[in-house]
Amino acid sequence: MSSESLQPAPALCRRTVLAALGGAGLAAALTACGGSDDKSSDSSSNSSSGASTESAGGAALAKTTDIPEGGGKVFADQSVVVTQPTAGEFKAFSTVCPHQQQRVNSVDNGVITCPAHGSQFSVTDGAVKKGPATSGLTAANIKVSGDSITLA
Repeated sequence: MSSESLQPAPALCRRTVLAALGGAGLAAALTACGGSDDKSSDSSSNSSSGASTESAGGAALAKTTDIPEGGGKVFADQSVVVTQPTAGEFKAFSTVCPHQQQRVNSVDNGVITCPAHGSQFSVTDGAVKKGPATSGLTAANIKVSGDSITLA
């Protein structure tokens, strides 16, 4: 038996593991941000809103009549929540809660709610109404044309 076979295998150091995880995370983020010209999945993901067409500005989310006045609707597949604070005024926000990046999932009584820790946000401007979140939801771009709401 040689002395080489008695040597322990080198252990992974913390830096190596962290660097590998960081690289994998970066690759996942870049993949998620990459564009795709494949439109085949867009129509099936919009079927719950009753709007499955796509316009030049982006994917159709809903009809204006689908968004209740003083409330809103979450479009989880598109990571956007659309609200109608007052009649004919439409706003949109990211569904990502700034507290711990969980997803908001409901709109009731003028507030958008994150189920993870109970943060609540205003349907008017996405501002925090109740923590633990300390900053509001990020605004998203939509376009209202006639009775159709699309991502801008």
